[in-house]
Amino acid sequence: MSERSKIFESFEKYKDYTDERVKGGIEKYRKGDINIKVTDADGKSVKNAKITLKQTNHEFKHGANLFMLDEFDTEEKNEAYKEHFAKAFNMATLPFYWDSTEPEKGKTRYDKNSPKLYRRPPIDLCIEFCEKHNIEPREHALAYDHMFPAWLKDASLDEVKENYERRCKEISERYADKIRTIEVTNEHFWMDGKTPLYDQDDFIEYCFKTTRKYFPKNQLCINEWSEFWREAARKRTRYYLNIENAIKNGAPIDAIGMQFHMFTKQESEEAYTKQAYNPDHVFKVLDLYSNFNLPIQITEITIPAYTDKKEDEEIQAKLIKNMYSIWFSHKNVEQIIYWNLPDGYAAFAPQGDMTAGENYYRGGLLRYDLSPKPAYNVIYDLFHKEWITNAEILTDCEGNAKTRGFYGEYDVQICADGKCVNSKINFSKNNGNEFTFSI
Repeated sequence: MSERSKIFESFEKYKDYTDERVKGGIEKYRKGDINIKVTDADGKSVKNAKITLKQTNHEFKHGANLFMLDEFDTEEKNEAYKEHFAKAFNMATLPFYWDSTEPEKGKTRYDKNSPKLYRRPPIDLCIEFCEKHNIEPREHALAYDHMFPAWLKDASLDEVKENYERRCKEISERYADKIRTIEVTNEHFWMDGKTPLYDQDDFIEYCFKTTRKYFPKNQLCINEWSEFWREAARKRTRYYLNIENAIKNGAPIDAIGMQFHMFTKQESEEAYTKQAYNPDHVFKVLDLYSNFNLPIQITEITIPAYTDKKEDEEIQAKLIKNMYSIWFSHKNVEQIIYWNLPDGYAAFAPQGDMTAGENYYRGGLLRYDLSPKPAYNVIYDLFHKEWITNAEILTDCEGNAKTRGFYGEYDVQICADGKCVNSKINFSKNNGNEFTFSI
């Protein structure tokens, strides 16, 4: 075992416990019974009808940020990026940072033909890509003090609130019916205090209450940095208290965002990730935040490979498989979002310098040349080969057939007496599981 492989010690220690929770959780929370009834044109039951089910999408959302859409220096790279993204994911995080969507007051960058800004593709361009590939877009983030625009720096509190409300109104009118999840506040514990709004005790409450006025039907999410994975799983940790106090004060929080960036140099990896790569601890953290009875979204993930050596890439892939399995199996988790799809194009890497900043962890799923790492293949295989349902079943003498499958969208073909009909179903844990077809 190499020195770096020590990070798997907790996974080995808790292997039986983890396997049991993962297997049981996936079966209980990600799957359900599908009941199909087949009749003829007169409504009579059809016996021995052959039903073929092919799952085409997951109800569970999994994706990455879409920040490098059409951002590369060649069309070949742009096409490779889009191909890999659309092939693997059904969710994309879109860059709604205020300083890039409105770099000058009143001059927004939503239109697809807006001026280029590195790692900030225009929102309309992102929406177009998502709609083309049946990918659900996710908003990130309305009130992120670190990304408030420079023109608000010297504004009064009233001016900031007036502009924030205008921002909510504009985005709602343009995107409320296109984007379900609206991330309201982000990284409250890592702020610059760029505006007096952040200094207010009711910063979170104000942002959520104001946002709700313009997004009455959307899911409003709070999001935070990764330190809670490295802290004791206790109610007195600051993120837990932050959420608890905000809810008590009337903040309409609908979902809890939890980042998982393992940003550390290789020599510090074992100590830095001791808790985060401990499955017993990870389950305890998830169980703790489930006390709020709200969906949990793993919003930003970076798990490093550090180098392009085969062993390092395989370790990254194994870690991702372990962590994704835990998150996917947990009752309250509903989204898993990896952060940067390719190496070298993260927030720490200046434009045109792929080795600056990120060269010490290589946190992407694709290499610098956009070829897939084992980590990319692991995620693809989990959602498209392992956690997927394809089945063939026959109706009984009363025209009924039953199988168990993952929640999601399915293509359905029913054949009987030399005839076939094709249809689609959306099998959701929140809706009924009875489907009737006539042939």
